Amino acid sequence: MMVGSLYLEQLSDSDLGLLASAADARDDARRDPARLEALIDSPTTFRQLFSVPGRDPLLRGTPFLIFAVLIHRVVRDLSQASFVDEWVGPRQRVPVFDTAGLKDFGADPLRRFFLVQLLASYTNVASGSMLVRTSRGWRRRRFSELDPIRLIELAELVPEAERPSVYRRLGDLSLFLTGIFPDYAAERLVPDRERRGLERALPPAEREQAEGRDGIWLLEQLGRRAYRIARQGADRSAPLAGVLADVSENFAVARRVLNFLTDRYLYPMRRQWFGAD
Repeated sequence: MMVGSLYLEQLSDSDLGLLASAADARDDARRDPARLEALIDSPTTFRQLFSVPGRDPLLRGTPFLIFAVLIHRVVRDLSQASFVDEWVGPRQRVPVFDTAGLKDFGADPLRRFFLVQLLASYTNVASGSMLVRTSRGWRRRRFSELDPIRLIELAELVPEAERPSVYRRLGDLSLFLTGIFPDYAAERLVPDRERRGLERALPPAEREQAEGRDGIWLLEQLGRRAYRIARQGADRSAPLAGVLADVSENFAVARRVLNFLTDRYLYPMRRQWFGAD
């Protein structure tokens, strides 16, 4: 499947109309999905969405379109960057001249689509509860897509066939938090009383290294393992199955791409678009 077809499945009619108008294209993009990435990547499209100060781009396009345009913009920026301001700790950035890994990661169309899909999914997250059988009978357990501890618990409770999808979401959450809210992830996400619960989800060798590490390190290890498990249980013919392995192996690089996106474009809008900080 061409990546353009994946975008076509996610974009609304109004999104396609906006892309066509930005490119002054009279033909329907549905007839030629291969053109979609070029339309999304167009500087004219970016200006149409982001050039008016104070206007929320989400008033003009769906979250998927907005993040597609931003991810492509970031890849374009990185292709011209000689260095990036690297996140090294809460409220700390240092210039790093090693940008090759970031450029290579963003050069792959499926990896770009993966990041777009991930970001759009966190504008509307799920939470709820389920009944589970315990030694004391049936009990109600709550879960939230924004709580790694609850997702780990959910992965242990659901039938085996459903576990890869829960681990996929745990990997997504780890990447989302470390990429978009790194200060929060490093300092405040994991209270000491819950830290051991996250560490227990790591392999023994990594668990032994966890002492004194911040939340970013912990979530990176957790995310790598979660994506690896999700990949093992995924349909190998699915378009994004290989990307799960890529992100598992290059988690820190993917996180750095999202840090760059956040610092350059998302910082003023994070709380409004994602509802937390």
